[in-house]
Amino acid sequence: MTIVKYRPQNRLMSPFNELVNEFFGRDMGQFLGVDDLPASLPSVNIVERDKDYKLDLLAPGFGKQDLKVHVENNVLTISAEKKVEDLKENERFTRREFSHSSFSRGFRLPEGVEHDRIKAEYNEGVLSLMIPKVEEVKPASKQINIQ
Repeated sequence: MTIVKYRPQNRLMSPFNELVNEFFGRDMGQFLGVDDLPASLPSVNIVERDKDYKLDLLAPGFGKQDLKVHVENNVLTISAEKKVEDLKENERFTRREFSHSSFSRGFRLPEGVEHDRIKAEYNEGVLSLMIPKVEEVKPASKQINIQ
């Protein structure tokens, strides 16, 4: 079975977008002055391995300093915020598409992970987290001598 995201706003906006495209000769994003309206949250891949979980979050355009990761009440939250620099006195834009962007995603952690050993690294637009599992305590086996 395949899980598909349901986005009713896309279905509702589609006829309106087509009308704007036809009437103004350009798409809705251009008409409003932005070419790419934020449509979704960053994509995530989560893989369960023998000793840990690996979470990769796609966050291009954000710097390491823009990202925040924390765990509270067994929920891992990843957030980021990037602000656009203020206009300089002598700058006049003929087109300005850079904008403030932010996101926040939360993930309920499964039982049996070690919150205080989570490690994160950011490389080329991908935030990778290694979430270690608690090591299973194997029952000790002891040989008993018969007398």
